[in-house]
Amino acid sequence: MAIQSSGISLSIAALSARLLEEREVSPRARITAQILAEALPGSAVNVYAVAPLPEGDVWTVMATAGEPAAPEATIPLQSGTLGILARDPKPLLFEGRSLSREEYSHVNVRRTLHSLSYLPLTRNEALIGAIEILSFENTLSQAHLNELGGVADVFGAALYGAQIYEDEHHNTLESITRLTQLYDIEKVFSSTLEMDQLFPIIGSKVREMLECEAVNLWLLEADESLRLMHQAGNDFTARVGDLQRPGEGVPGDVSDNGEAVLIERSDDDRLLRRNQDIEESGVVSLIVAPIMDQESLVGVIEAANKLDGSAFDDDDLFTLSRLAESAAIALHNASLLAAERKVEVLETLVTVSHEITSTLNLERMLQTIVNAPQAVIPYERAAVALEHHGKYKLSAVTGVAQLDSEAPEIAPLNNILRWALLAEEVIHVKQHGEEISDPRPETQAKFRAYFEETGMRGFYATPLSDDTGRVGILGLESSDPDFLSTAHLEILQVLAGQATVALRNAQMYKEVPFISVLEPVLERKRKFMALEKRRRTLIMILAAAAVIFLAAFPLPLRVDGDAVVSPAHSSKVQPEVEGVISRVLVHEGEKVTRGQVIAELQDWEYRSALGQAQAKYQTAMLHMNHALAGNDGSEAGIQRVQADYWKSEVDRASARLDQTKLRSPIDGTIATPHVADMTGRRLQFGDSFAEVVDTSSVLADVGIDYTDTSLLRVGAAGAVKLNSYPTRTFRGTVEVVSPVGVVQGESRVFFARVAIPNPDGTIRAGMEGRGKVSAGWYPAGYVIFRHAGIWIYSHVWDWFGL
Repeated sequence: MAIQSSGISLSIAALSARLLEEREVSPRARITAQILAEALPGSAVNVYAVAPLPEGDVWTVMATAGEPAAPEATIPLQSGTLGILARDPKPLLFEGRSLSREEYSHVNVRRTLHSLSYLPLTRNEALIGAIEILSFENTLSQAHLNELGGVADVFGAALYGAQIYEDEHHNTLESITRLTQLYDIEKVFSSTLEMDQLFPIIGSKVREMLECEAVNLWLLEADESLRLMHQAGNDFTARVGDLQRPGEGVPGDVSDNGEAVLIERSDDDRLLRRNQDIEESGVVSLIVAPIMDQESLVGVIEAANKLDGSAFDDDDLFTLSRLAESAAIALHNASLLAAERKVEVLETLVTVSHEITSTLNLERMLQTIVNAPQAVIPYERAAVALEHHGKYKLSAVTGVAQLDSEAPEIAPLNNILRWALLAEEVIHVKQHGEEISDPRPETQAKFRAYFEETGMRGFYATPLSDDTGRVGILGLESSDPDFLSTAHLEILQVLAGQATVALRNAQMYKEVPFISVLEPVLERKRKFMALEKRRRTLIMILAAAAVIFLAAFPLPLRVDGDAVVSPAHSSKVQPEVEGVISRVLVHEGEKVTRGQVIAELQDWEYRSALGQAQAKYQTAMLHMNHALAGNDGSEAGIQRVQADYWKSEVDRASARLDQTKLRSPIDGTIATPHVADMTGRRLQFGDSFAEVVDTSSVLADVGIDYTDTSLLRVGAAGAVKLNSYPTRTFRGTVEVVSPVGVVQGESRVFFARVAIPNPDGTIRAGMEGRGKVSAGWYPAGYVIFRHAGIWIYSHVWDWFGL
């Protein structure tokens, strides 16, 4: 079909074919506008589509062609001549002289308009667009307009089909985008297993995807109530930490029935109840979805108020439900990690409890109580104070072996524990900024001063008491005010109970020291008297022989300890003058003799000074000889004085020049690593260039326990077996017994320094091994039972000594 009348030549078939080549709205609109503009010379053709917007429908420009007459991008639906078409969608024709400029102000024209005509684009009797034709050279007649109706019909169908295609394409893209976002969110949710870090991630990502004002994450408590664990955004109807049960709100109802909820209207009774106590903006639209883990409710997630002001719809609820499934997986994985950590904590707690209850040694038990719980509780310092017969005593502090309660770093802790013990209740005080958590003014003042003095910000103290009374108090502190979580407080309660029982048993055991000895002795006596007489006699004879052996037979007594080798004599080579090392003449490990030059400093300055002094000296001597030759005694005397002065300067310059040579102060071996690489380094007074050690003899420092110190004598024989030479024994004599002990491990030791000949240099400084020092010959009983006797005597003295 073709339109070929009234000067218009247009092929509907050709137009349809070209329209079918394109699938989208804009290309089809552009083709139609171009074809009409070509068929109507001197005209401008604009193609519009009706676009729905929240504030009202508008005309949007899809294509323009022909003469310049650019329309506005969007035009109100009821504006001007387009408004007439919107009210009565049929072909319209206006003569240019009959229209005012305001009626077609939506187009920018600068020429005289002869006619303005419109072709409505409809589908199923609904207006979907329009074709606007502005004629500037010829006037378009009604007959022409009617003939162009076929173009409108064809393009109307093409426009409708293109809009359907674009809507489907857009929906497909939205679905793909939504799936991609869901996949990305699942990856983000799975990026961490830390519960505290997961809550903000879930809240922020859900809020970002739903484009809403707030997202609340509720988790199920043990009593089947919901607690608000995290809030992303601002929702003034709920606060983090709130509890909600079924019937108390929408989240509680969802937790009860497990069904998602969509509330679109702000006048819904459920939202009115939620907003009734809120002065600020409340919730006007809400979606809530349960978080299910294998058909078990984990929590509830809700989103409030879309950012664009519109209400949530079913698509938003579907999206939230899918996000809740991803959140459930992430929370499940995080809970597994938390459960695994809890198992580890419980295992560690069992180990700590076993250590506490496995001994009746009070000192060891106290050290275990203040040190071992650090494996499960992140405190910086713990302390235990005991109360015995009404007397208070600070008994153990973390990391302190020798406790002095009056020491500057211990005294504040001692005073605060004494005060906490009198309070007879659990004390838990935290400082955030300048705020002290305790409501009592006197407690705030006390802890503000204590925290300022010690640098701590968190303190916890729990009394140790049982049915028979108070045993003491356990205190913990840290520079982190929130170092104790709910789980840590539960652990501390268990630990405090076990520590109380263990300390009470240890105190009772210490008060009755012979009870564990007397019972076995009496039992053995009963068994011995039950034996037949002959066997009792034999046992008594053997016992007497053993006593004689122990009392009369001599055995050598030796005390031993860890040994470390050090050189008997070492000396450091230091410069007598400052300067830069110009040459090193030795290497590490090279043997040197006393006075041997081992390095040289740059000496050109000293050589120059020596040369000048020598020249001055020679000049003075020449002048003196010349004066003597001329019988000028006074001049000769002056020159003699000058010559003597410059002679002393020559000697001094020679000595300073000689000081540029670094010499070994002793016979020995160079011990400094990479000494040859020190060329070019500048040495100043006090700097050490190298160390020379004399290895012809060495000293082995044997650490003897403080209980054996009384047996050490200078000149006693000593023997050392080194790890480097396991089959050899090196012998020497004790030259020095250290007057001061040092802490080594859990004990205090004194060093017996054994001098050992080392003519072949076999032993080297730093070697380690085991050493023994001879203490003489003693009865076998003394040698065998000496340590046991000392232990018994010390405890008897503790009980009865003055």
